[in-house]
Amino acid sequence: MAELLLEFLSEEIPARMQEQAAADLKRLVTEKLSAEGLSFGAAQSFATPRRLALVVENLPVTQPDVKEEKRGPRVGAPEAAVQGFLKAAGIAALDQCEKRGTGKGEFYFVTVEKKGRATALVLSEMIPDIARNFPWPKSMRWGSGTLRWVRPLHSILCLFDGANVPFQLEGTGNTTLHAGNLTHGHRFLASREFVVKNFADYRDNLRFGYVVLDSEERRKMIVADAEQLACEKSLRLRADPGLIAEVAGLIEWPVALIGEIDKAFLDLPPEVLTASMRTHQRYLALEDKDGKLAKHFIVIANMLTDDGGKAIVAGNERVLRARLSDAKFFWDQDRKAPLESRVPRLKDIVFHAKLGTVAEKVERIASLGAELAHKIPGADTDLVRSAATLCKADLTTGMVGEFPELQGIMGRYYALADGEKPAVAEAIRDHYSPQGPNDRCPTAPVSIAVALADKIDSLAGFFAVDEKPTGSKDPFALRRAALGVIRLILENKLRLPLSKIFAQAVEAYEKPVGKVPAEILDFFADRLKVHLKEKGVRHDLVTAVFALGDEDDLVRLLARVDALGRFIGTEDGANLLVAYKRAANILRIEEKKDNRSYRGEPDPAKVEAAEEKSLVKVLDEIAKALETALEREDFEGAMAALALLRVPVDKFFDHVTVNAEDKGLRGNRLKLLSQIVAGMNKVADFSKIEG
Repeated sequence: MAELLLEFLSEEIPARMQEQAAADLKRLVTEKLSAEGLSFGAAQSFATPRRLALVVENLPVTQPDVKEEKRGPRVGAPEAAVQGFLKAAGIAALDQCEKRGTGKGEFYFVTVEKKGRATALVLSEMIPDIARNFPWPKSMRWGSGTLRWVRPLHSILCLFDGANVPFQLEGTGNTTLHAGNLTHGHRFLASREFVVKNFADYRDNLRFGYVVLDSEERRKMIVADAEQLACEKSLRLRADPGLIAEVAGLIEWPVALIGEIDKAFLDLPPEVLTASMRTHQRYLALEDKDGKLAKHFIVIANMLTDDGGKAIVAGNERVLRARLSDAKFFWDQDRKAPLESRVPRLKDIVFHAKLGTVAEKVERIASLGAELAHKIPGADTDLVRSAATLCKADLTTGMVGEFPELQGIMGRYYALADGEKPAVAEAIRDHYSPQGPNDRCPTAPVSIAVALADKIDSLAGFFAVDEKPTGSKDPFALRRAALGVIRLILENKLRLPLSKIFAQAVEAYEKPVGKVPAEILDFFADRLKVHLKEKGVRHDLVTAVFALGDEDDLVRLLARVDALGRFIGTEDGANLLVAYKRAANILRIEEKKDNRSYRGEPDPAKVEAAEEKSLVKVLDEIAKALETALEREDFEGAMAALALLRVPVDKFFDHVTVNAEDKGLRGNRLKLLSQIVAGMNKVADFSKIEG
């Protein structure tokens, strides 16, 4: 068994592409190895800013020999067909074939042995093909070559069983790259070529050459070194795994250094400081024990210097001062004009070509938000209107123009500076939230109303103009908006009639309402399943409750789903589900056969067997109990009522023949089954429940 080691060394690979590229390299190589009949052990891929690498262990040095049986033409077939078969099979004469009966006649058969090729030869054909068709999101050509790669290639390392695998690809300029056993270390700290013998030698020599091959190890080094520097200042590193992962994709040898923000800028909002450091410079923020932004920051360099990084820190502090000078200018200029005075400028910003301007959207949000305020405990209608009117005004500020990620956040600061009430300012900041499963969900009444109105308005508008998500495409983030609405409703326990609200939102666009509210509700059903699945709730239970057709109160729906889940988890519930499916199947088959429906009340005079009479009595009792329980939204009580059906239904199926010879008796018993199905379907559509 032997080892394959492969490395593509190039100009810098964008950090956002590295993880997927490493996974793609591993997938493509291992899939092709399997297709060639080559078994292997562990496979591991790596990415640094300049290289993609892969090691595959325990590969055989040759492909296994393969025996393949081929069936030829029928005995007695024309000579041309026979000769064509012999040529295709690579044999000289018919005496090397076997005649065999197949039940459809006698045919020629031959067993062909295919000798396995050397694995190195297979690799020399396979890897260039993978490289030429590598699925980079964006790629480029250079020189006169046809190869497309994310950035120009400098060298290729390919070893199998310690020996070079010979193949070639286009390199930088008009050169041709030949795969060999050489690579380079760090671009500046160890740029000389070195010979590689195997993966262990490759990894160790890279380390000696100031390259940490494993991205996860680079992340850990960054965090450990940054935390150590923070600790020395009695500070702590602010959690930002996304930024740390990005920084790890920008450097091969992480060196953590600590810098300081100029005190002239410390009066800027902390979000502005963080955005300047994070977005433009990729600095890691530090905070004190109370969670407040500290005046120090961490910069991760890709260099070792004789002065311990002093010049690097000074240079980064100088760059940050320039960035923050711009931010301070925007901060000072923006506050010269009240936020309210910026609202008319929203007429110049198009929300969507089919849906008008942002100014028109703000008017709709204010109107819908005021309607929602009546259904949200503690929400003041006037404050909701004020917050909704101002919620998009910061889009016209210089600060948001420079840092789009601060929209809403800056609106809060400007609103407070203008003397707006805190509830209004908080709603301006919160109306974009929640933006994901881990984002904070607003809980203040005014914030909830504006956030709901903003998201529902977007959903209604895009559905009304048929700009719905399709497959994996969701250009207007409507799935995120729907999940945001779901979280706002469920986490704040709001009782909202969504169908009516969706209809109002569509009407505000002066579009035909039609089926749009129902389509949005179906979309919500799918998003709710995704949301609840993460919490361990079965999707079929959500479907069963939504199938009732008139359930658009998410809080009530979730209460039904919870009660239904607990009921199905009991022995009574599981057995009753089986009985329901049996009753529904019999009813469906017989109604199709008879071309008629058996809905309706059974005739008491035709109820003969004791088990029938017992079932009729219990059905009457639970019908009243279900009506009362559902009216009170006592879903546990409704499930308890259903549980009373279990014993009489079991006895009915055990002792009563539904398809009796007497047609009148048979029809009456089918109506009894219809009563079972209809009674249970008042709680949920049990036909949608799996199992």
